[in-house]
Amino acid sequence: MSLLDKCRNFTRAKEVMAMGHYPYFRVISSEQDTEVTMNGKRMLMMGSNSYLGLTNHPRVIEAAKKATDHYGTGCAGSRFLNGTLDIHIELEAKLAKLVGKDGALAFSAGYMANLGAIQSMVAKDEFIVTDKFDHASILDGCTLSQGKMLRFNHNNMEHLETVLKKRVSGGNALIAVDGIFSMEGDIADIPNICRLAKKYGASVMVDEAHSLGVLHKTGAGAAMASGCIDDVDIIMGTFSKSLASVGGFIAASSEIIHYIKHNARPLIFSASLPPASAASVLEALKIMEEEPERIQHLWDNTNYMLENFKAMGFDTGTSCTPVIPLHVGEMNNAFEMWRQLDNEGVFINPVIPPAVPPTDTIIRTSFMATHTRKQLDEALEKFEKIGKRIGII
Repeated sequence: MSLLDKCRNFTRAKEVMAMGHYPYFRVISSEQDTEVTMNGKRMLMMGSNSYLGLTNHPRVIEAAKKATDHYGTGCAGSRFLNGTLDIHIELEAKLAKLVGKDGALAFSAGYMANLGAIQSMVAKDEFIVTDKFDHASILDGCTLSQGKMLRFNHNNMEHLETVLKKRVSGGNALIAVDGIFSMEGDIADIPNICRLAKKYGASVMVDEAHSLGVLHKTGAGAAMASGCIDDVDIIMGTFSKSLASVGGFIAASSEIIHYIKHNARPLIFSASLPPASAASVLEALKIMEEEPERIQHLWDNTNYMLENFKAMGFDTGTSCTPVIPLHVGEMNNAFEMWRQLDNEGVFINPVIPPAVPPTDTIIRTSFMATHTRKQLDEALEKFEKIGKRIGII
């Protein structure tokens, strides 16, 4: 079989499309808000990661315009060479201060930040220990590093200790976990992870992609909210969720940042963060600081939806954050619930194998500070109607 035959023979997605059950790459023709437009139709957005509702904030948009007027549209090079702007340095200082670290380093994507940090920190003969539900970018960073990846059962501290004791003790190891797990919506047991890391001589990295702007009164994330910021060695965060743009960063001690800056291939060999993105994030950080009530509104909406989903009989698993999965069983249930909700004007994200087991598929919902109670109630009515119709509740 030639290299291209696998492309010609890939029919799975086309088969699903033919059945009318293809929920991916949907085209939105409006701004990312609590309501969006698809094919001229109004849709309630119940699947966005814009937790603070800042992607269409006038100040954020204006900041991007001003940065483009001043710096142009791009940097035409990597941070290592000609792509470092004063606005990057300003942004990194603000990020380091927010998460309680000495320094920070901005990447052009959150995915690249995880790749760069893990690849540069973990050598071929060292260990990277991951939660089985960690984000794919952490796993890909492990592959790029060529370190020895060990996995422990999700949030299972007994299993983590077994892995550390039997496989890692006496060796160099980095434990990397999500702050908020992107599908389950639960929070890493950071205090106990840090305790075990100390016991077995490991370092700790927390991916704050879904917890930045969500956890702690300042939005600093899971490490700060758990009171363990001094015990967590490396913080990773993204700009594409609460911070209304695209890109990512690593925050750590000045020595670690200096090392990553000179060893992370995804930083050295890729173009730097565009000026408009950097300016957008800076303005989003200002708004988050000036309007802490946004975080409270987010949690008001989260608690309201969790309580109502549970009262209806939906299985929300271990979720305790704005990421709320509805466990719907077999894959056909996920596709059918997506199709009917889509027809009713509700945008959600079905999650199927290999991301989840074939008998435990989910409807991933996520909520924003800017959702109104009227919008949430409208969506809940449709979730209940369709959940009963399909036989999930």
